[in-house]
Formats: sequence, structure tokens, C-alpha cells
Amino acid sequence: MTVVLSPAHVQDIAELRQLYFEVYGHGYPVPLGSDPVVMRRLLTDGTAHWLTARASGGALVGSAVVVTEPGSRIGKLVGLAVHPGHRGGGLASRLTGAVCGEAFGTGRLDSVYATVRVVTAGPQAVVVRNGFRPLGLLPNAVEVDGCETLALFARYADGVLDRRAPVAAVPEGLSALLSAASAGVGIDYADTRSGSSRDAAGTAGTAARVREATKATKAIRTTGTTGAEPIELIAAPGFVRRRFLELFPQAGDRFFPLHTPNAVLAAADGSFEAYADLDPVAGSCALVAVHPRPAAVAGALEGLMTTVTRAGADYAEALLPLADTEALEVFLASGFVPSALYPAMRRIHDRLHDYVVLSRTSRQIDFRTTAVSPLLRPYLGAYLSAWTSTYLPLHEVSR
Repeated sequence: MTVVLSPAHVQDIAELRQLYFEVYGHGYPVPLGSDPVVMRRLLTDGTAHWLTARASGGALVGSAVVVTEPGSRIGKLVGLAVHPGHRGGGLASRLTGAVCGEAFGTGRLDSVYATVRVVTAGPQAVVVRNGFRPLGLLPNAVEVDGCETLALFARYADGVLDRRAPVAAVPEGLSALLSAASAGVGIDYADTRSGSSRDAAGTAGTAARVREATKATKAIRTTGTTGAEPIELIAAPGFVRRRFLELFPQAGDRFFPLHTPNAVLAAADGSFEAYADLDPVAGSCALVAVHPRPAAVAGALEGLMTTVTRAGADYAEALLPLADTEALEVFLASGFVPSALYPAMRRIHDRLHDYVVLSRTSRQIDFRTTAVSPLLRPYLGAYLSAWTSTYLPLHEVSR
């Protein structure tokens, strides 16, 4: 059966919503496939590359989108859907290749990433066939049909990985992830040494903040309370965006592509403001930025996680530069687990910088039903190693 790919148009919205319902049911957590206002905006504002697939009779049987944002050189592959009656013929792979080719063809992107469900091996195979490389696993990252783990993949424009800025040292807790990335992406991190916060950062201040974060983490695990002032949550999207842009007026001051904060978590004493993209429907929270700096949340991340969980998000993630040892140490000491490594994620002048995704979940992690492909197994091993060292006492690990 002949299937023709063509750009999506506003008049396709009703058919697209029906397609996403037939593929995902009511559980699809992305507005792109369910909210006509969001869909219309993406189809008209020039930030999305959206392709549809139509069978010879005219029925809409497939869809794929790469979303971008002004000023960013990163895109995200989302909304890949093929009607159940047209699966098995390579249409998902064809859509993926075509929409990514169109996005990279503009010359304005360094990479396109995708978060892929791992309930089956099929979606992983689709992106790998189209040049995507594995970057890590995000356990319990989304609520779709129950709590699901996602895999992070990325595809790069030619020559991008060759212009990475080197990183001299990282915290010891990242060593397993770097080894997995060396195998998964083909990057040699042999010259990047790992060590303690004092060894890597060389400052007593960093070590003190790490001790503060560790003390708070131990306190809540043993007594159920941090003893710190509560974290205040303000969920007023318009106000939050205005305040966010006041504190981070320059594009270079903020970096969490394709995430817009809709909530702020503020310390009662005013010592920090953490801006978050909070999505109770998906059960997730992305910590977009912290003022005055990420390490300012030292000693408060336990309380912050409690507030986020009460707001409906069982999963939280932070995106930090691989070179920001101080912030990495603070988050690691507060129970965040290194989950993915995104090489060459951010372009600054003529160099591209690596970033780390650290995540934390308040729900039990169960990998028994995940279909982890051979390419992802090093990341699974790295996550399990990091989780074990974070949450199991040494005497328990040695048994």
C-alpha cells in the first residue's frame, strides 16, 4: 500500500488527535497530540517540523514532529505515531528519517534528541536505525500506562562531536556513566579523571556544601524531616515566567532546552529560587534553573523533593554541565542519580559542552518489564551501580 509523507497543516488537527487517541488512548501525556491550541501554535509559529503519512485512500495513518525553539540549536523528536493497521512496514522509521532530515537540513541544529519508551524494543530500534545514539535511562520518568522508564537518544549534525570542550575532572559518582557513554556514543573520556569534591573542585566551600546536603539527606531518611525551613511552591505560570526572565535576562544565563518554567520553588529565607517545569499529568518535574546558582540548593533538596511530590510529580530531573563539579556534588549528595550524559549539548561560541541528567524518583523502580536493548545495557549497569552506592549502606552492598 502506497503511503505519502507530507507537511502537516492546521486542517489536519482533528485527524491527528484521532490518530493519537487510536495509538495511545486517553493516556497520552503530551499536549501535542491532544490539545488543539498547542497543536495549532506548533503548526503556525515556525518552530516545528511536522510530517504526516497518508494511505492511498487519504486516511491519516502516521505522524512525527521535531520541535525546536528560537535561539536554541537543539530539537526534540516527539509525537511519533503509526496507526495500528499500518505497523510492521517500516513507516515509523521512514517518518523519523524524513522529519529529522528536514530539521537538520535547515543547518540550524546541532542535535535532535528523543525520549523513547522501553516497554518494547521497537521504538529503540527505530531511532537507532536513523542515526540516534543512546545517552542513558530515565527511570520512572513519565506516567503513561502506569509509571514508565524512558531512554534518552540523540542524533548529531556532522562534525558536532568533534568540537566538544574537554572536561578535566568529574565527581567519582559519574565514573560509571562516563564509561557507559564511551561505549554508547564512542567518546573517549580517558583523560577525564574522577575523584572527590575536594579533589575535583579544589575548594573547601564545595566540600562544605556537599556535607550540608549529605546531612540533610540522612536526616530525612532517619527522622522523616530535614529540620529546615519549608519550601514554598508558587504555581502561577505567567508570574513565574516574568520573574524567571527578570532573574535570567540573557539567553546565556539559562539552559534547559524546550522546557519553560511554570512553577517556582522558593526557600522561605530567600536563599534560592528553583524554577521548574512541573507536569502533574505526566508525574514529572524538570528543574530548569536555580537562582543564584544550582549549588545554592545544598541542604534543601530533600525539602524541595517533598514539595514536588505533594504537587503530583513522583519524578524530578536536573540538567547540569559536566564541568560544574560543585553543583553535581550537591545533587549527588542529595540522592539524585546520574542517569544520562548528553555530549556536545550546548554550543558556546565555537565549542560544544557536555551536560548530565540527574534524576530522582519517589516511587519504586522496577526494570523487570523494560525491554533494554544491548546498546542501553551499559547505561542500565551504570544506573544500578550509582543507585546502589547512593541508597544502600556499604555493609549491605558487601553482603
